[in-house]
Amino acid sequence: MAQPYEQLKLENQLCFPLYACAKEIVRRYQPCLEPLDLTYTQYLVMMALWEYDEQSVKTLGQRLRLDSGTLTPVLKKLEAKGYVHRRRSEKDERSVVIATTEQGRALCHRAARVPMEMGGCVKLTAREAMALHTLLYRLLDGMEEEHGSEK
Repeated sequence: MAQPYEQLKLENQLCFPLYACAKEIVRRYQPCLEPLDLTYTQYLVMMALWEYDEQSVKTLGQRLRLDSGTLTPVLKKLEAKGYVHRRRSEKDERSVVIATTEQGRALCHRAARVPMEMGGCVKLTAREAMALHTLLYRLLDGMEEEHGSEK
C-alpha cells in the first residue's frame, strides 16, 4: 500500500534521523569505553561527576536528564566497580550524595582520549558540529520548557 499521508513518511520525520544517529553514536562509543569498563550511560554519569564532583542524585539526574529509576542502577554498578561512592547528605538525610572515588578520578585521565576518538567517527566540520550542538540543545530546552508548563 502506498503511503497516502506525506506527514507519515519516514523520510519526513525529524525523530527518525535523531533516533538512528543516537543509536549509531552509542554503538560507536562501545569500543572506546570497553577498556574503561564503562557503558555509555555510565560514561555520561562519570563525565557529570568529573565536572561537578559530589552532588545529590537528584541534581545529577537533572543534569543528565535521567530519572531515578534509570540512574540508581547505574550508580550501583559504578559503586560496585569502585568509581563512585554514595552517602546520605549531612544537611538532608533524605538526599543521597554521589562523589567519585580516587579510582574514579583516575579514570578521568584514561577517558580524556574518548572524545577525540569519537570525533573521527563524526563526519562533520567543526562549524557543522557546533551548529548541530546548538540546534539539539535548543530542541531539548524547548521540549523541557513545554513539558514544564504541562505540570
